[in-house]
Amino acid sequence: MEFRIEYTWDGLPVSHKPVSVNWAEAGNAGLLMEVSAPFFNDPPAPPGEPGKPFGGLWDYEVVEAFFLSDRSEQYLEIELCLHGQYLLLLLSGRRKAWKEELPLEFEVTRMKTKWEGKALLPWNYFPPCPDKFNAFTIHGSGEERKYEALYPVPPHQVQEGQEPDFHGLEFFKDLNLKELTGEDWKQPESDIWKSLTK
Repeated sequence: MEFRIEYTWDGLPVSHKPVSVNWAEAGNAGLLMEVSAPFFNDPPAPPGEPGKPFGGLWDYEVVEAFFLSDRSEQYLEIELCLHGQYLLLLLSGRRKAWKEELPLEFEVTRMKTKWEGKALLPWNYFPPCPDKFNAFTIHGSGEERKYEALYPVPPHQVQEGQEPDFHGLEFFKDLNLKELTGEDWKQPESDIWKSLTK
């Protein structure tokens, strides 16, 4: 299941080869997220160790994906950086993170003009019944900072002075994981999410 991020956050076409995010089922292990993106190298690498979580990664060059359970407003946020750092957040309610810096199997291959990343997302990290999705990418510095979205804010809904907000859950679109996993698939129960309701 491949998605291409072809728009800015406010619905204009991007001016470069679009970032692609591909999802593949990895059996009981979870979902494999594969990213292929241009290498802008702007801003420079974060000061965190590659292969480890890094808080505030959204201030760097990243690709992000969000899996939302629309009814409960519980969601998983994944951020992958071309320099090897990552950040996972579990949120319950808009912008209300209750768990972060979870471990992740993540590998990056960087070339001169592009980079590719692979991350294995355990089912345990997914909220119960995720049915909405969005993906984003950020690059550039200062005035040249670019925010791009798979499902952008429709241009006619952009307000004057509005800033990019990747937590605009109302703009996420429907997702059916059974298209990847097969109709007989049942989402494994997550002890991490279960602990939130205790």
